[in-house]
Amino acid sequence: MANQRVSVHGMWSSRAVFIMATVGSAVGLGNIWKFPYITGEYGGGAFVIVYLLCIALIGIPIMMAEVLLGRRGRSSPINTMKRLAREQGSSPAWSIVGYSGVVAGFLILSFYSVVAGWALAYIFQAASGGLNDVSATDAKALFEGLIGSPDQLMIWHSLFMIMTMAVVARGVRDGLERAINILMPALFVMLLIMVGYAFVEGDIKRGLGFMFNIDFSKVFQICVEEAGQVQCRFTGEPLLVAMGQAFFTLSLGMGAIMAYGAYVPNHASITGATVTIAAADTVVALLAGIAIFPIVFASGLEPAAGPGLIFQTLPIAFGNMVGGQWFGTVFFILLVFAAWSSAISISEPAVAWLVESRKWARAHAAMVIGVFAWLLGIGSVLSFNLWAGEEYRWFGKTLFDLKDYLASNIMLPLGGLLIALFVAYGAGRQMALEELSISRQRLFDAWWVIIRYISPIGIALVFLNSVGLL
Repeated sequence: MANQRVSVHGMWSSRAVFIMATVGSAVGLGNIWKFPYITGEYGGGAFVIVYLLCIALIGIPIMMAEVLLGRRGRSSPINTMKRLAREQGSSPAWSIVGYSGVVAGFLILSFYSVVAGWALAYIFQAASGGLNDVSATDAKALFEGLIGSPDQLMIWHSLFMIMTMAVVARGVRDGLERAINILMPALFVMLLIMVGYAFVEGDIKRGLGFMFNIDFSKVFQICVEEAGQVQCRFTGEPLLVAMGQAFFTLSLGMGAIMAYGAYVPNHASITGATVTIAAADTVVALLAGIAIFPIVFASGLEPAAGPGLIFQTLPIAFGNMVGGQWFGTVFFILLVFAAWSSAISISEPAVAWLVESRKWARAHAAMVIGVFAWLLGIGSVLSFNLWAGEEYRWFGKTLFDLKDYLASNIMLPLGGLLIALFVAYGAGRQMALEELSISRQRLFDAWWVIIRYISPIGIALVFLNSVGLL
């Protein structure tokens, strides 16, 4: 039976726009900022393989499940889960899927905005010539000076949050759709230009070798020297990180994909759109690595430099290339665009819920969500300066790192697990058949096995290993 519901927030004008919007949600700082530095931290090529397997076996099937739930419910994630649980005769406790997604997205937005603020600051550094002839030492000092200043970080954090909520307040067609149609094509073009530069000026052989030479011993072993001997042990942490990155970069488990799914036209193919979105997102992540690692090695920098990697490598490239001042300015503008499109999608579930449940105007709802996320983000700002000491750490992590770890490695995979379990066991096969409309029965059966068994078991095993129970 065709789904006759219509979202009160409006609908995407076409399947192509939905794909572009969801790619905009998925392609963001997770691809260009986070993927390169965690690949550097976990040994390169073998980690890339693990990440790609997580995308294929867990990410894509769960994205299909999340989109079909959104289109079926046509509401915010919280209200969608309440409605579908009631219609399918399941426990109302399944609404926790919607609530956890909104909370995870809210948590991510509170530190995402701070990192996006770094990119905003670098726009002005590049445009003013502040990156001209910069050395590796200068680039490091510049970045450390930025994150060491709470006043500067607060300004950029605040500005980015205002930018995000200004778009969300305008709604689906006038805000989200219009912004995405401009932001995403421009990002792809500039990323390809950066890849071209890496091939010409970077150490492309070492960069590609680092990304694509596969040595699993560098991924799943932790080696420490004890009493003059090197002791190695197996660790499943990289698998947890790869799975968390797959969820983070595809915007899964945070309500954004379910919210965007609510605006998908009935005639649009969820399966085809999902594969296209995941492929585009993965290509951007790989291109970002190809653009960055050759520059890292050519500049004599350490690929495991952590969250500041992109802000300590690309300035060197821009500062020493012909037309670098212009290229640098445009690139950091587009990095902000990528972050902006993702932040917009992260905000949408909470704003949509307030509009539906509290009957607030979108502008009012966007302002409230923005203020609360901004306040929570202050802790992320201070994590790099005033609260950087050991006395402000929990479980050995700063507040910024703790929020990143909880959201990316705990809440998002758990949200994905609950989505898979609800579709497979709480709702059932018939609803999935109606929404996915897969013409090839074998293809649907394969997806059904993955969503019912493989994805839940895979996520559960990774978590059990991460807490030391396996």
